[in-house]
Amino acid sequence: MSEVSWVFPPASTADENGIVGVGADLSPATMLAAYSDGIFPMPLHEDGDVAWWSPDPRAIMPIEGLHVSRSLRRSMRRFTVTVDTEFEAVVDACADPGRPQGWIDQQMKDAYRRLHEAGFAHSIEVRSAAGELIGGLFGVGFDRFFAGESMFHHETDASKGALVATCDYLRNARVVLFDVQWLTPHLESMGAIEVPRTEYLRRLAEAVSTDPSGNRPEVP
Repeated sequence: MSEVSWVFPPASTADENGIVGVGADLSPATMLAAYSDGIFPMPLHEDGDVAWWSPDPRAIMPIEGLHVSRSLRRSMRRFTVTVDTEFEAVVDACADPGRPQGWIDQQMKDAYRRLHEAGFAHSIEVRSAAGELIGGLFGVGFDRFFAGESMFHHETDASKGALVATCDYLRNARVVLFDVQWLTPHLESMGAIEVPRTEYLRRLAEAVSTDPSGNRPEVP
């Protein structure tokens, strides 16, 4: 098992912006240790230092509470969904520099690729009838926990379709905590809610406590 070179302060010590600290590395072991403690990485600015965040409140998507409209159900019939077939293409689309408030720079892309290669990051791909990649979502997952990092769409309802497909995938995998970090109007319209950090950490402990020894997820 890879050793973690860093010790993160408790999530409860985050400042008013939700920042726990700045620095460390983005190795798979470091990232998994952070997620296990309710902390996630995001650069402070493009190609800048990585900050480690634990916002309060925290947004989560109730897997059984997803709002799916009739129009979205109709749209879903036009889509084909795949899992982990084009992880890097999904991340690249989410990292499009033309998107507003983009945060996925090259160092983050590389970090997620390493996690995917280690089996701890996954993508949901939404395809058109012709097989073209038109939407998707990716995130980090282990035990009964999944953190959705970003999603994109090139056609109407494709990102919503990715969210529906992700909830189906997580339900089948018996995941109990779907972390979406911050609440946005888009996520709220789909059923996402906010919970206090203390409640989030309680749910997280239940989701990642499948190993009674308390060991971190193993990475190469």
